Amino acid sequence: MADDLFKDFNVVSSKQWKQQIQFELKGADYNETLLWHSPEDIKVKPFYHNDESQNTYGAQTKATQFSICQDIFVYDIEKSIAKANDCINRGAESIRFTLQDGTTDIARLLENFPFEKASVYIQPSFLSIDFLKKIDAIAKAKNALIYVFADPIGQLAQDGNWFQTPEKDNFETFNVLTKETSNLAFVSIKAGLYQNAGANMVQQIAYTLAHANEYLNRLPKINQAILLEVAIGTNYFFEIAKLRALRLLFDLIAKEYHFTHGCHIFATPTKRNKTIYDYNVNMLRTTTECMAAILGGADTIANQPYDALYHKNNEFGDRISRNQLLVLKNESYLDKVDNPADGSYYIESLTQQLAEKALTLFKDIEAKDGFLKQLGNGTIKRKIDESAAKEQELFDSGKEVLLGTNKYPNKNDKMKHDLELYPFVKTKPRKTLISPIIERRLAEKIEQERLDTES
Repeated sequence: MADDLFKDFNVVSSKQWKQQIQFELKGADYNETLLWHSPEDIKVKPFYHNDESQNTYGAQTKATQFSICQDIFVYDIEKSIAKANDCINRGAESIRFTLQDGTTDIARLLENFPFEKASVYIQPSFLSIDFLKKIDAIAKAKNALIYVFADPIGQLAQDGNWFQTPEKDNFETFNVLTKETSNLAFVSIKAGLYQNAGANMVQQIAYTLAHANEYLNRLPKINQAILLEVAIGTNYFFEIAKLRALRLLFDLIAKEYHFTHGCHIFATPTKRNKTIYDYNVNMLRTTTECMAAILGGADTIANQPYDALYHKNNEFGDRISRNQLLVLKNESYLDKVDNPADGSYYIESLTQQLAEKALTLFKDIEAKDGFLKQLGNGTIKRKIDESAAKEQELFDSGKEVLLGTNKYPNKNDKMKHDLELYPFVKTKPRKTLISPIIERRLAEKIEQERLDTES
């Protein structure tokens, strides 16, 4: 081991640092001047010191193994196959195929997929035993594991209704699938919904855990890892700590069920802070969000194209989003060490505080009949809406900044004629079992006002 280069310097304690800071403040109050309170009511100090550090983080993160994923919406089988092969040849290490309905020829789609080079994620908008068994048969034949985003509770939370299935309920469908499939990891948690709807980080972690706990409690057997789809926001160090705390607490709860397969974290940048005006700034936002995902221990990361809000899928946007991750991996060397955030007193402190607060909220949810009960009676939605309203107020007042939108906007920037996609919340009046949780971007109101005044 290298020599201690600091042995000739006197040790300075945290108490001495604080005394010096208070002297420099010339009478100003230390707590009011230098302590920052996050939306999660976490006090962020101006400095962190090893004599106050409590390294209690237990789960391990493997940044060396993170996978770069490319999203492909399947509308034409042959074009999707060609695009998947092209993306893999240009650096993608996994592909997520989004399927619109059960008519997709899944056998043809995966027939010649290079499983030895890349892994496969399937995101269907439906739940079907027969269809998932077809995917499982392909996975067995290829000696591969395929991840499927099948989350009935997430469907209920986002859509207001369960998946329509011939079985009595979606849990019965899952129980059949656990008995009749072996090469699918299909139990998943749509955790990104909570972030994109405006939940704070403690809520995101606690709701994800309570969401997962419903499956662990209701399914006697789960054959593979539980897939956690998580959205990464703009608060860089907090987001690193969020993923670390999430994995730590998931392992803690899984242990109670003797569930040994763990969780697989699939991370994507948040939609909440993305904008249609000054859209190139989205690249800066997604880059720091992807960095946080890597350092926080995400297993797979699918970046978001800078123009995804208003442009249809296009080769340039996909290439840039993929190359951002390739630069982080191959030029920034973020994949060279495991547990890269270990030893950061600040991140360790955030991890511990987020974990403690989230565990307290999780216990409160379970004491009040569980996640599904609170989802059904509207408690979860109400709490998220309250948190989202506070963040929206900060944005509207300019205290939370999105450059190019509510700070230093380019008044000459015109977007009305460039919108290929509708970038705002869509309303679809229909009958639902519960009031759905709505994803909403911070900039929507101000962008609509600007569009209305464009010449």
